[in-house]
Amino acid sequence: MKTLVAIRHVPFEDLGILEPLLRRRGYTIHYYDIGVHELWTLDVDKVDLLIVLGGPIGAYDEQNYPFLNQELDLIRQRLGTRRPLLGICLGAQLMARALGAAVRPMGVKEIGFAPISLTDAGRRSVLAALPPDVAVLHWHGDQFDIPPGAEVLARTGICPHQVFALGDHALGLQFHLEADARRIEQWLVGHAAELMNAGIDPCTLRAQAEKYGAALKVAAEAVFNAWIDGVEGRPS
Repeated sequence: MKTLVAIRHVPFEDLGILEPLLRRRGYTIHYYDIGVHELWTLDVDKVDLLIVLGGPIGAYDEQNYPFLNQELDLIRQRLGTRRPLLGICLGAQLMARALGAAVRPMGVKEIGFAPISLTDAGRRSVLAALPPDVAVLHWHGDQFDIPPGAEVLARTGICPHQVFALGDHALGLQFHLEADARRIEQWLVGHAAELMNAGIDPCTLRAQAEKYGAALKVAAEAVFNAWIDGVEGRPS
């Protein structure tokens, strides 16, 4: 049985559509919830796949959230093993920091469903499974720099660094390709204060989720299956 650990920062930002996909592929899934489980008990060397999920804090805010120091150490340890690691939003930003790249506020929120543009490297990557007109869920105000040795795979007009890949073992996604649009209400409630402060109408996001959700799920599953095929096919 293959093992997967997902580090989760808030309950509703979970594996989303990835969870049933991974279970079908034979993974036993364990969540490590920040504030509930102790990160020091996690042995990343014994995990087949590690996923670091999103959350509404800054990847650089360890002064207010000291657990980030321990989480960064775990990510550095995992990266050192060159075993499969996927980071999403905050998770990708922490990966970037662990690799020596900066993470900083963009000065604007990028929230809502919108397409991304693939770079040349992106068109040769697992992201090639994303149709050019598919709208993915963006939900962030920070941006990572591209770590040394990594490739940028996608961008938007607001955020030029949307995805990076390091070799064939580590993938960092700024946007939420994992999010299940059928559960958008949890995001709208959980991030209600952020939406209000940003002047974003939750009714617009709800309508976008209804419009784009089905096509996005198909495309996202194709991307994740391609990535997992690749990491599972690597020499151990």
